[in-house]
Amino acid sequence: MDSSLTHRFVDVNGVRLHIAEQGQGPLVLLLHGWPESWYSWRHQFGPLVAAGYRVVAPDQRGYARSEQPPGIASYTLLHLVGDVIALIEELGEEQAVLVGHDWGAPVAWTTAMLRPDKVRAVAGLSIPPILPGGMVPPSITRIQYGEGFYQIYFQRPGVAEAEFARDIPTSFRRLLVGASGDNPLSKEPRPLVIPDGLGLLDMMPESPALPAWLTEEDIQAYAEDFALHGENAFTGAFNWYRNIEYNNELLSPFRGRGIDVPALYVVGDRDMITALRGPGREDISLGAVLRGEGGPGSSLSAVAPRLHGPVVLPGCGHWTQQERPAEVNAALLDLLARIDGSAPR
Repeated sequence: MDSSLTHRFVDVNGVRLHIAEQGQGPLVLLLHGWPESWYSWRHQFGPLVAAGYRVVAPDQRGYARSEQPPGIASYTLLHLVGDVIALIEELGEEQAVLVGHDWGAPVAWTTAMLRPDKVRAVAGLSIPPILPGGMVPPSITRIQYGEGFYQIYFQRPGVAEAEFARDIPTSFRRLLVGASGDNPLSKEPRPLVIPDGLGLLDMMPESPALPAWLTEEDIQAYAEDFALHGENAFTGAFNWYRNIEYNNELLSPFRGRGIDVPALYVVGDRDMITALRGPGREDISLGAVLRGEGGPGSSLSAVAPRLHGPVVLPGCGHWTQQERPAEVNAALLDLLARIDGSAPR
């Protein structure tokens, strides 16, 4: 990494967060997903900084080098949005462009919905704007996909985190390869449903070779940071999932609100997300929507009328900005150029 990229800790919204930062100019906040860290944005810092932006990527609460507040209830979307708003202010800025991947996308979308005064533009990678609660609640996904659906599996405290903490490097290796576009099974994305008696990692056997976008050094970088929390390495991360139902209850007053600011959505066509159904019990999948087949997914443009895209990356799996950094960077720079007229530098 460039030596001008620095690391420090900040206290925001009652929690101590680790941040990586580089550059000068308008602020761009990069919000990672599960189970990642600031490191998932390693390929985005250079191009965004070169274009004239100040780039900051936190380890969000419960993840990697950041603090793990005790208790499941400390990880609602309102807490996470509060962290983003407080971080913007702690960095001495009035506004930011938010870019989120996986779980970071609902945080970014929800922040834009609740505090458009603080968000110049928003980009979501993998997860579309499912408002107001960020994700479809377990009360619906349990009916759609059954008890084996991976988000239902995550609801049981202690079970999934024990599986992942048993061998942290192996867990990352299996998950990063297994959910990528390089997994042959990803050619036909399908909802991730875990058979009785198995764990999530059993669905992702260890590959004999890593894909070109992933190195052993990358896996070690994730593993070392998560290992800082010992046997609770993944507890904070799984607690985000344990609030999905609660998020939908807390944010119900905002039902019908959309995204007013300029927006971008990027997804890989081999991402399992494209096989999931909409917020209701409709049969149509997000993949069908992205292919222009209509149905409830037309709500993408209804929810975010200033949406640019969606941008669909052929052959790309779930780890969008890591698998396809050049295409993601180009899409982000295009969004930034649109809102700024031209890049600052």
